[in-house]
Amino acid sequence: MVAGILHAAILIGVIGILIGLLLGFAAIKLAVPVDEKEIEVREFLPGNNCGGCGYAGCDALAKAIAAGEAPVNACPVGGAAVAEKIGAVMGVDAGEAVRMVAFVKCNGTCDKAGLKANYYGISDCKRAAAIPGRGDKACSFGCMGFGSCVAACQFDAIHVVDGVAVVDKEKCVACGKCAEECPNHLIEMVPYDASYGVACSNQDKGPKVMAVCDTGCIGCGLCVRQCESGAVTVENNVAHIDQNKCTGCGKCAEKCPKKIILAH
Repeated sequence: MVAGILHAAILIGVIGILIGLLLGFAAIKLAVPVDEKEIEVREFLPGNNCGGCGYAGCDALAKAIAAGEAPVNACPVGGAAVAEKIGAVMGVDAGEAVRMVAFVKCNGTCDKAGLKANYYGISDCKRAAAIPGRGDKACSFGCMGFGSCVAACQFDAIHVVDGVAVVDKEKCVACGKCAEECPNHLIEMVPYDASYGVACSNQDKGPKVMAVCDTGCIGCGLCVRQCESGAVTVENNVAHIDQNKCTGCGKCAEKCPKKIILAH
């Protein structure tokens, strides 16, 4: 009986060794080649998986960079410091990375924007936008103030203050999540060192704008005539600043009768 148990134990041991060898052989044969550069690049990425780079997450971006499908400075969260380290791994110059931040094109605070009704519905901008009436503000182009952008931000960089979303540019990493959530498309990315921005998106003509907001852009064009660099234009009845042309002279802001061109 003892001999039988011993033989069974030996047999089980031999089978175990054979299975281990087969699994090891299969692992070698079926192994997916790993790009060492991809691993190194991934180590430098912050791991927020915010999607601001345009990829599903940091793993996807690392793979794209290693494959040469994405630039080494594609991560908005890491900024120039991370781009430089990844550039060293890839053997390329990181280039000059311009820091971008979110800017809310609305200044219709509670004391400036008119109200058309008392709203008691869902406190979510996207859902409220699908309901007839779209909230309580008279301006249908402005910030609804329910904070969908706030909920989307992983970096505590945007908050609703006095009925309007306000960006903390020191915390903002330009991931773009807030812009994606805004149903009125009020949030755009501008350079961190941009001097001025037009805090309005109302495309109605002057009289209609003034009827719903004390500070809305009336499309008068005075800012355009003041700008010597051609950076200011009026499109769809609302002023717009080309940040690549703006010199920060401030003449447009000084002349604006509604004081809607704000220092950024």
